[in-house]
Amino acid sequence: MPGRMPIIGRAIALAVLLACAPVVALAQTIIRDAEIERALQELAAPVFRVAGLPQSTRVIIINDGSMNAFVADARHIFVHSGLLLRLDSPDQLQAVLAHEAAHIANGHLTARPAAAASAQTAARMGLLLALAAGAASGEGGAAIGLAAGGMSSAQRSLMAHTRAEEASADQSALRYMVSAGIDPEAMLEVLDLFRGQEALSVGRQDPYVRSHPLTRDRYRTVQAFLATRGTDAEPSAASAYWYARLNAKLSAFLRNPSWTLRRVDRNDTGEIATLSRAIAHHRTPDVDRALAEVGRLLQMRPGDPFYQELQGQILFESRRFDAAIAAYGRAVELAPREPLILAGYGRALLAPDSAASNTRALDVLSRAQARDPFDPRMLRDLALAHARAGQPGMAATVTAERYAVLGRMEDAAALANRAVGLLPQGSPGWIRAQDVLRVAEAAQRRR
Repeated sequence: MPGRMPIIGRAIALAVLLACAPVVALAQTIIRDAEIERALQELAAPVFRVAGLPQSTRVIIINDGSMNAFVADARHIFVHSGLLLRLDSPDQLQAVLAHEAAHIANGHLTARPAAAASAQTAARMGLLLALAAGAASGEGGAAIGLAAGGMSSAQRSLMAHTRAEEASADQSALRYMVSAGIDPEAMLEVLDLFRGQEALSVGRQDPYVRSHPLTRDRYRTVQAFLATRGTDAEPSAASAYWYARLNAKLSAFLRNPSWTLRRVDRNDTGEIATLSRAIAHHRTPDVDRALAEVGRLLQMRPGDPFYQELQGQILFESRRFDAAIAAYGRAVELAPREPLILAGYGRALLAPDSAASNTRALDVLSRAQARDPFDPRMLRDLALAHARAGQPGMAATVTAERYAVLGRMEDAAALANRAVGLLPQGSPGWIRAQDVLRVAEAAQRRR
């Protein structure tokens, strides 16, 4: 997928993982889903372009019902699911992204190097444990992954923005929105969500208000800007479409399925309503109805890899493995470079436990690992594929990497030592096992 975070060397990445491994048990979860990530990319692209940020800047959703958004370093913007579900339009989401992008572009993190460095370390930890954790801690049956991450630590180490920084970010964000053809009135609509919260006790405030001072002056400044610029921009068709998909999928997976089914007109045959019903039936579970709805989606958009993936997931979780393999295979043909889809395909291929299927699974999962090497669920499946292929040394190496990603350093060291004893010295797997050992030893010294 374009805009993916660049893959860094395993030894370096595992060393970064070490920094916050002890906080994993306290961490929040991060949502990972190929379709949602594509939607966020589409919505963020025009904002990042005018803000001068690289398109590789990532927007990450934290599974948290409170309303918040923040930046932790120059490459990542975090948005709580609770805020996303309160927003009503693509322009409102883009207003949030524009404001946070302005904090990055205006140097508000680097202005205080010590605090920024601490926040950056924690944030990277969260990403390597969260972007990389796939559906490791997600509920069974959910197509969106919930991954362990160090977000609690990152948020604690981030400083609250000053009022001057907030005013500066507002002004920049409004300019970005106008330049990108986004209605700047959406900024005022977002601020309206938080009005009155500063009068509440700290414990009752949404975290956004605690880190982003909301003052009358900020509100009046945005109003004055709107009075001089006008508000005649209309959301682009593409933005409206991807926002609707993002919102439908996130809501259907996070809210009770009965809530979704009550609010979606059963006679609405549109794409977004059909997507919502498909997910709600999947989570009920009502497999036949879910598959019928996905079938309608595929009739509408036969070339959509994300709907093919959703069909594959539903089939896989209903133990219809041959059909799941076929569905995932079509998804991979449509999106051959998407690691989350590749990982799902590999998982499905392991289900029949035949020699031919296991061989294909090893190839597919190795391709997924090459594009996203820190996904524990994928690593678990890849280790199984190596074991079935009669490669115990590689299975031990991959399992050691998985434990390292999850912060289980003693287990990682034990498996890495086993791998070193099984693999030829100097081989790629042996070198990777040595990387894990170095990280695990460093972790022991830090205690």
